[in-house]
Amino acid sequence: MNDDATEPELFLAGGQTTIFSNGPDAYTFPLANLDSTGIKQHFIADGIFGQQFVSAPAIQFGGLGPLFNQNSCESCHVRNGRGNIPQYNGDPNSGLLLRLSIPGQGLHGSVLPVPRFGGQLQNKALFGVVAEGKIYKSDISEIVKFLDGESITLVQPKYSIAEPYQALHPLTMISPRNAPPVFGLGLLEAISDTDILKLEDISDIDKNGISGKANIVWDVLNQRPSLGRFGWKAEQPTTGQQAADAAHNDMGLTSYYFPTEQCISQSNCTQGVQNEWDTSKDVTDMFAYYFQTLAVPAQRDQTNGLVQKGQDLFQKMDCASCHTPKHVTASHVISALSFQTIYPYTDLLLHDMGDGLSDHRPTYLAEGNEWRTPPLWGIGLTQIVNPKATFLHDGRAKTIEEAILWHGGEAEESKEKFRKSAKVDRDALIAFLKSL
Repeated sequence: MNDDATEPELFLAGGQTTIFSNGPDAYTFPLANLDSTGIKQHFIADGIFGQQFVSAPAIQFGGLGPLFNQNSCESCHVRNGRGNIPQYNGDPNSGLLLRLSIPGQGLHGSVLPVPRFGGQLQNKALFGVVAEGKIYKSDISEIVKFLDGESITLVQPKYSIAEPYQALHPLTMISPRNAPPVFGLGLLEAISDTDILKLEDISDIDKNGISGKANIVWDVLNQRPSLGRFGWKAEQPTTGQQAADAAHNDMGLTSYYFPTEQCISQSNCTQGVQNEWDTSKDVTDMFAYYFQTLAVPAQRDQTNGLVQKGQDLFQKMDCASCHTPKHVTASHVISALSFQTIYPYTDLLLHDMGDGLSDHRPTYLAEGNEWRTPPLWGIGLTQIVNPKATFLHDGRAKTIEEAILWHGGEAEESKEKFRKSAKVDRDALIAFLKSL
């Protein structure tokens, strides 16, 4: 593994799994090297991912709720890309949710759920059940000036819970999380723990100001601590647990991963509660299989002079210190994912991103101001796939440029290099990122 992104294979972001599309469907294709059996399974999983679940006792795709945020995966992950943030206060149809906890550590080092609310606000409910509350937002604006005199307005959202069905604990911590893209997750899962842990530098031994660390989380199937790599704070260890956790929290679907209904603490929440799993093992595994076998689109415009200049600046501004360009996958149960040279632009580690991005809510080893480095592959197609899409964990950045300017903490120096650059250099860096 290295951070040299100048190699000819760079445009094959997912190695032999890479697909070539630059349109609205760019995130929707199966791995290019998947065999015929795998492709059939992928499209069955695709149907389940797009399925709208309904309440029990429906025989097909029943079990929704009793509390939930949306009734299908695609309702949050638009065309497998980013979700839409709320368009107005109380908007029930966005891909953004609120994680909740109170100070302290729960079982196995996890968060402490909020009494009578749990670990996530569910703003929808089945008939006869009371939803937990509505998502409200207020904005704080600030103007950032570039060294050359240009300026840009950044907007910081402040999320709160309106009309809670009961009084919230006074120490409730809220973390807004917008739905991230789900393509390429199988390749990230196939990177070995050893290769990821080699990138850790918790004490900043090399004195470059970057001190990434792994999040160690609880693997519910194997009942042991494990390396976290999925989610905004790397709080899930596998695609299977990531998918099952999302189904459990977002749609109220129990499974062999999470067999207990989310609303068990609500005295008025009984409708739709079943003694058996809402989703069978086959359906639960299909959620994960879809994540695992979604392909990454190839880089574009790699011969363009502005893009090449931006690629060089990406290195000179030390962006690659966290957004590690290159990895090589290890063996995976899905053979198409094994031993691929890939360019995800992430180290899958936690980094201090500064107070401006902090949610002040620890998750396992992740502090409030620490976030997992998000992959950059496919980022240039974000708003082609979903014109309403925005960036960062809470969707505050309308553009890639705004997202860069929100970087702080370990990324402060890189952000300042960008802010102090001439416009032609800023444009070049953005051009490179949009080519990914």
